[in-house]
Amino acid sequence: MTEQSLKYAFLFRQPILDRQQALAGYQLSLRRSSDIGDERSDNPDAAALCAAYSELGMQSALGNTRAFIGIDADFLQQDAITLLPPGGVAFELILDGVPDRVTLTRCQDLRGRGYSLVLTDYRGIDDRSRPLLPMVEVIKIDVNAAGPEQLRNLAGSLRQLPIKLLAQGVDSHEQMDHCRSLGFELFQGRYFAQAEIVSGRRLSAPQAALIRLVNLVGRDVDTAVIEDAFKHEPALTLNLLRVVNSIGCRGSRLAQPVTSLRHAITLFGRRQLQRWLSLLLLAPGRNGGDPARSPLLQVAALRGRMMELLIERGPPGDHRKLADLAFITGILSMMPVALGLPIAEILEQIAVERDVRLALSEHRGVLGTLLALLECFDNDDAPGCDRLLSALPGGFDRHTLNTCLSVALRWLNGNGE
Repeated sequence: MTEQSLKYAFLFRQPILDRQQALAGYQLSLRRSSDIGDERSDNPDAAALCAAYSELGMQSALGNTRAFIGIDADFLQQDAITLLPPGGVAFELILDGVPDRVTLTRCQDLRGRGYSLVLTDYRGIDDRSRPLLPMVEVIKIDVNAAGPEQLRNLAGSLRQLPIKLLAQGVDSHEQMDHCRSLGFELFQGRYFAQAEIVSGRRLSAPQAALIRLVNLVGRDVDTAVIEDAFKHEPALTLNLLRVVNSIGCRGSRLAQPVTSLRHAITLFGRRQLQRWLSLLLLAPGRNGGDPARSPLLQVAALRGRMMELLIERGPPGDHRKLADLAFITGILSMMPVALGLPIAEILEQIAVERDVRLALSEHRGVLGTLLALLECFDNDDAPGCDRLLSALPGGFDRHTLNTCLSVALRWLNGNGE
């Protein structure tokens, strides 16, 4: 059943952020094109979703974040869910009516085993929610299904309880700020990837310095020129030395610490240095540039790594150069959000190869098709994913995409190549 589930459905993910706007987890769902319009399509087959979690090694892939998995009353009783790691998952209770004694007993048992329970579709303290309140850790409220006054009342009714409120369907920063003022601690949605794009916006001094370095590293200039540019940016120089000394040379420990800037640039390599600098353009200061804590960096790094993996799984040929371009394309695709500039203006300032430029500006070529595919994947667009998968050479399918997601997440969390 696992292979069939992964072949015929997409493993979609919706980020869940905390009050500091750091990544706290993902809601996972298996979706088919035929599920669109089905109110219960977020969880068409809980058993298959749990199987996919194990099959793809999602515990390792998600690192310290949790997977929020929806389970209905029937699947709640099955022993299979206890095979999932208590610290790695949160069970979202999809219950239509008042829970019976069997359901409550099972919830109490799961809570005793260390599992986190989430009550979905909360509409107030009533016969459905009251018996579950002592057992759930999180209550999810759909902000688009409740008006401003109702949302305030729902949040207020739970203020004195040791329960976290999760705002579902947050589409803008304004919505997030409003929910945070009402006491919500978790926020689900892609509002963090929405930004005001203003033509002609001036870059900050650190952003302009990073772009200069990205351009130098991307060109065939002497190492001494790059070294001199770094010397004008002492904070970046210290960060580079710290990174090189922490990862060593190709993952092996260094016999002696690297203290020379030229040595650090040589050890790191031009390709890795360009990737690192490009990611820093997306890094919010409060998260210190850590991809595991920044959702925007997660999207950019995942896109880059997934595009790279898909190229490597394509038709036989020399993939190395195209894979490098694929990674950079994925990272740069998030630059408009990070910098608040149209992609056309960004491409005027960053030197990229023609294939990358066409992919970013017009979605042309193999890189452009891959970028469009991953944009659909991020937006839970199953029909769009199917259409673009069929347009790619090499026989890509849904299982390929799901597997690349797991491998990329594992790489991002330092648990794999």
